[in-house]
Amino acid sequence: MKTQVIVTDPDHPGPAEIARGVEVLAGGGLTAFAAETVYGLGAQAFDPAAVAAIFAAKGRPAVNPLIVHVGDIGQARICASEWPDEADRLARALWPGPLTLVLPRSSMIPDLITAGGSTVGLRVPASPVALALIRGLGSPIAAPSANRSNHLSPTRAEHVVADLDGQIDLVIDSGPTAIGLESTVLDLTTTPYRILRPGPILIQDLETILGPGNVVQDALAGSTGILKSPGSLAVHYAPRSPAFRASTRAEVDRAIGLEGVVVVAIGGHAGLDLSRSPRHILESPDEAARGLYDLMRRCDLMEPRAIVVLMPPDEPRWRAVRDRLARATCPLAEWPGSGD
Repeated sequence: MKTQVIVTDPDHPGPAEIARGVEVLAGGGLTAFAAETVYGLGAQAFDPAAVAAIFAAKGRPAVNPLIVHVGDIGQARICASEWPDEADRLARALWPGPLTLVLPRSSMIPDLITAGGSTVGLRVPASPVALALIRGLGSPIAAPSANRSNHLSPTRAEHVVADLDGQIDLVIDSGPTAIGLESTVLDLTTTPYRILRPGPILIQDLETILGPGNVVQDALAGSTGILKSPGSLAVHYAPRSPAFRASTRAEVDRAIGLEGVVVVAIGGHAGLDLSRSPRHILESPDEAARGLYDLMRRCDLMEPRAIVVLMPPDEPRWRAVRDRLARATCPLAEWPGSGD
């Protein structure tokens, strides 16, 4: 397969580019496109063979469910067998946007999308490109991140090509994504409601709509049993190079200056002397969200002996970034080279 790459404007996507994407999707093929979060790998959600092609292209395990992207609340209700008042209030307040709602699935949803479970994750993306594709196709699009399974999510079209060239039909390049981290996933089938994957929508945002104390957050660990959400595996979003996380300055000081080690500091850490090591710093939560995956890919290209990440503060605004890093790295104590 030869992967075609076409370029379009992110805010006003060209009709020809959208028509080509819709043509691929309607024919059962795979189109990669930018959501506001990361680049997604799209297929017709109601076509089991097209959905299976996503798993084959990514090398994705069948136990890892997909999110279904819809154009509006009306399409979402077709995909869910129940639409509670809470879903309606959240959707009207936060869609289009980076919030995925987990609800009981309808009979329209293929088993492969839900990993055999009884629920499905739904969201309306805010990206004009994504919305134009959904509306042009006239039906929902299943779309995980457009990368090889467990690798770093793509925030630029070139990331998609690096991972999936020759495995998919089309990439629509509309530049870097606006947010850079995957959506918040909220399970509305439990009481209290549960955040399965932290993201740009914080627990405080959800409690404003659902009420204080009605939302809880899962611990930053791997889930077991049938998964309701992507991003639940213990190892995910990982670079190819060995990557380790440090929680304290004392830990990272041991890695600074070691040959072949790249140090990444997330969240500032004023006064940290990184002059003896290839280093990168992402200061704020928004900057870290937008730049994390791109930065880690650039570190990977250096073919380092190890990537050592100094973790950001354990604060609510950093929770999504900490979640991704926790799944992408091992504790620094597990690196044999840390004592060199």
